[in-house]
Amino acid sequence: MVKHVIIWTLKDEYSEEEKQKIKAEIKAGLEGLKGQIDGLLEISVLTEGLPSSNGDLMLDSLFDSEASLKGYAVHPAHVAVADGKVRPYSKVRSCFDFEV
Repeated sequence: MVKHVIIWTLKDEYSEEEKQKIKAEIKAGLEGLKGQIDGLLEISVLTEGLPSSNGDLMLDSLFDSEASLKGYAVHPAHVAVADGKVRPYSKVRSCFDFEV
């Protein structure tokens, strides 16, 4: 199995109220992918980090294989969420993938 973890920092131009709305939309969009993509076993988006965090939100997902993770990256449902709800609002994306 493969864990896929992403931490995003949103662009500075957004107010805290706007960031809350953006984070909620990202969470709904990504968590809505569950059951739509083969090999995606678990997916959750955390939006309320502790004050010590230096990112705004985190994706925590689990795939049955590295091949499934690669398929997720190009799956039309994922690409639609990434292009519509994530990329336009993010200034930094950090990714860490590992086998479990």
